[in-house]
Amino acid sequence: MPGRTSVQRRRLALGAAALLLPPALMVTLGREPAPGLPSPPAARAGTPPPATPPRVPVRVMALGDSITGSPGCWRALLWRRLPGVDFVGTRSARRCGFAHDGRNEGHSGFLATDVAARELLPDWLSATHPDVVMMHLGTNDVWRNRPVAAILTAFTTLVAQMRASNPRMRILVAQILPMDPAGCGACGRRVAALNAAVPGWAASLATAGSPITVVDQWSGFDTATDTPDGVHPNRAGDRKIAVRWYPALLAAVSRPPARPARTSRPGPPSG
Repeated sequence: MPGRTSVQRRRLALGAAALLLPPALMVTLGREPAPGLPSPPAARAGTPPPATPPRVPVRVMALGDSITGSPGCWRALLWRRLPGVDFVGTRSARRCGFAHDGRNEGHSGFLATDVAARELLPDWLSATHPDVVMMHLGTNDVWRNRPVAAILTAFTTLVAQMRASNPRMRILVAQILPMDPAGCGACGRRVAALNAAVPGWAASLATAGSPITVVDQWSGFDTATDTPDGVHPNRAGDRKIAVRWYPALLAAVSRPPARPARTSRPGPPSG
């Protein structure tokens, strides 16, 4: 990741237009406002106080498909607004116009059902040790016409794997973006069916120690104006995605991380 000093200089050279947020989301934080996530012009009654960065960086894994990782510039917008966050993953950053902490677990073309069946997530977790996982998966499952029940079963497997890695994992699960691609006229209906089932599924698995927060990425997202192809976000889409993730992620990272003790293997005997 680039040095903080050089990153700050690059940010100061940028002059991106800002998308106004509702007052409830406008919190002054320690990084410059990201495009689409501006700080309020002045403090006002009812506005939350400035957020304090956690003393220990909170490790956040963005888990998903190409919407998350190719290039997934909504993550860059979030990073600029959230101090004390260390984005982790086995995949490197893609270019988003400015330097950022872009590690992620966004794998183009991957299905939630395949990630679960092939047990891919445990290795990613053991390599990165996240405190928070934010998951936007299911788009490719919908495209391949996987049943909603099968997708939710895969989600359940992934949650169990997250908690095996960290019993106090904080989990954010997206109701996925709408779809209207050429060649899949039924995708929009399938997305709606999946998203309708997610809140009940999440409530059945959430615990006090490892909460599951559902983040609505579906409402208000327009495939005609927010994507170039009916699936993947453009710049306007990235801003909308970041705005929707922001309050849930801010709440998740505002608590100190609760990390399980790691057992180290003994070294060779001396002498």
